Amino acid sequence: MTALPPLERTDLDRRIWDDELEDFVPRRVFDVHTHVYRWAFNNDPNKETSALGALLGTTFAEATWEFADACDRLLMPGRAVHRLAFPFPFPHPCDFEASNAYLAAEVRKDPQSAGLMLVEPAMPADHLDEQVERYGFLGFKPYRFYAASGDAVNCGITDFMPEHQIAVADRGGLLIMMHLSKRDAIADPDNLRDLLRLCEKYPGARWILAHCARSYSSWAIEKAAKQLRGLPNVWYDTSSVCESDAMDALYTAVGTDRVMYGSDDIPVGVLRGKYIAFGCAWAYLSETNHELNLSHCDPRMTFTRYEQLRAMRRAARRLGMTRQQNEALFHDTAMRLIESVRRSLARIPGEPGA
Repeated sequence: MTALPPLERTDLDRRIWDDELEDFVPRRVFDVHTHVYRWAFNNDPNKETSALGALLGTTFAEATWEFADACDRLLMPGRAVHRLAFPFPFPHPCDFEASNAYLAAEVRKDPQSAGLMLVEPAMPADHLDEQVERYGFLGFKPYRFYAASGDAVNCGITDFMPEHQIAVADRGGLLIMMHLSKRDAIADPDNLRDLLRLCEKYPGARWILAHCARSYSSWAIEKAAKQLRGLPNVWYDTSSVCESDAMDALYTAVGTDRVMYGSDDIPVGVLRGKYIAFGCAWAYLSETNHELNLSHCDPRMTFTRYEQLRAMRRAARRLGMTRQQNEALFHDTAMRLIESVRRSLARIPGEPGA
């Protein structure tokens, strides 16, 4: 087995966990946003000099189930963690077949966990059906890098998750983990219009809008709240969002029963840094990309996951969330959703469990 990358907690990390998070994170956790992959599945001949090369090509070249377990044991000691996992969306050329086969093999190490198939627009419906049957996937992970339009920044939802694939999810009651594109993300009028139309046309498909609907600050989700409220087939994950105002806006907009914890491991959640919001933008602040004068304080950074959990805790405190609501946020809502998808698949002849 590949050796696990070195990862350890500093005294600062332990202080944050002990003082702020230990009493907040429940004993049972279901993480709905985890990447399991090998760097080798990125077939770009120039990948080592790419933006991802310095990070994924060295320290985090292989994200195994064992490494995910080790990260959770270190960052969330004493917690029982299960996951909804999917491959890392390497830009073209990505080895989709190897990525999905590897994910399926890793997910089988934990029967309570589940996997999503990495998809691109060119994949026909019958291929998705075959992969779901072969590997027991509970849905799909599209990504903007694969947009048929060729524009990964301004592409619409159906540019990278075409309707023939959404129809497969609709028929099987399957999940779609959606990382919205466009500069305004969920606040973009086209994204909202498309999401509302697709939810109505394909009521069996179950959407998870990643990163608080890609609202790293509060303004985007606040702008979209009125139209999102009450959608019966849309859920949200909190992965890598570090602003408590964004969490507060999401909880208020759609209800805490529609929100689920996600870590964005691996590697984002275990990196040292924080997503910061300013104006109508957001960016990742790390140990190596700033020139701040920090001589007046402890300059060390903690894990992105801890910054996210701190934001979740502050928003929960402002909202007055109960212990039951908190346990649902970290575990129960995700488990109910996963079990519901499994029941849907069991009712389809020829699918796993039928």
